[in-house]
Amino acid sequence: MWTTANRGKYKRDGLRYPSDLTDAEWALVEPLISPAKRGGRRREVNIREVVNGLLYVLSTGCQWRAVPKDLPAKSTLFDYFDLWNWDGTLGRLHDELYVKCREAMDREASPTACIIDSS
Repeated sequence: MWTTANRGKYKRDGLRYPSDLTDAEWALVEPLISPAKRGGRRREVNIREVVNGLLYVLSTGCQWRAVPKDLPAKSTLFDYFDLWNWDGTLGRLHDELYVKCREAMDREASPTACIIDSS
């Protein structure tokens, strides 16, 4: 809920894009992302920037080819999006953050009622 007391907590003025993660948000997301696989080449891309790039695409609705040049390449973003969708990382991120949000609001981890509007 937007109140004068908590408005500053949601301020995103210091970020490059409004969709970028703050340090506190990244601290919640980082442990939920699997480390690079053993063997093979080292991971060269900054995973936080990959998450920022995916959030940019999802929040703006831009096309993959319209991703700004200061974010990872569109092919890198799409490859991670595809991989994380396939291996369940995106679902785990959603579920964990959903539970944390509900608990922060002093609610049960899962809702006890649902409203469906068919119109």
